[in-house]
Parts: sequence; structure tokens; C-alpha cells
Amino acid sequence: MPTAKNFFNEREQQMLIQAIVEAEMKTSGEIRLHLENFCWGDEVKAAKKVFKKLGMHQTKEKNGVLIYIATLSHKIAIVGDEGIHQKLGNEYWQKMVNDLIARFKENKQADALAECIRDCGAQLGKFFPLSADDKNELSNSISF
Repeated sequence: MPTAKNFFNEREQQMLIQAIVEAEMKTSGEIRLHLENFCWGDEVKAAKKVFKKLGMHQTKEKNGVLIYIATLSHKIAIVGDEGIHQKLGNEYWQKMVNDLIARFKENKQADALAECIRDCGAQLGKFFPLSADDKNELSNSISF
């Protein structure tokens, strides 16, 4: 049974990190991916806790996005900071989650997640375009 740390192999992890790098080239927004084994209770609440723990609420423009996956609990949530949430709202995030769940059931987890990350970057770019003096405020690595 794949745990959070081995849910994606090394090649897939590198592909996902590269997708984050590519997505952030279109926006000043920050995208993080967090995997853990279990989520007891509501996945959105759990994702919001991780969001704070990772310091994602401290970005200058309040435009961080966290993709949260509890691998053994089979739960996914995507949460955005207040700046981006006001622009996209719950419907956008829920559609992204539903798309991910459908693709995960087809055993296309890494490809689906990379596409989701790139789509988030494109959406963030509409509201928070990349500026010449942009700083990468958060790590692009996958957190566990």
C-alpha cells in the first residue's frame, strides 16, 4: 500500500516539482503540494492547518495554493489563500478536486496532478501575473 512518501516514485516527484516551477513562471502565486498518510475528519480543515504550518498565509499577495493529499485516507483538498480564493471561489477548487479524483481512479495520479498544478498556475496568472521583481516566497518541494 503506497504511503505518502512513496506514493509517487522519484521520477514522478521530479515531474511534479517541475510542474510547480513551470506553473510559477506564469504567476506571482505560490503553489505547494503536501502528502500525508491519514486525514482524520474533514480534508479541507486538515489542508488549512497544513497551509498555516507551511507558512503559506504569509505570502505578500495572499496568493498561495495548497494541494493536499492524504494517500491512505483517499482524501484530496485544494485550498487557496484569501487573495486568490476571492477571485476563484469554492467552485473552482471543487472542480479541480473532482477532476483529480476521477483521474486518480484511472491510475493517472502523477499526470493528473501535474496538469492540475499547471492549471492552477494559469488561473493564478490571470489575477496575479508574474512581475519582473518576483521572488519565490515558498519552497517548490513536496512536503510530507
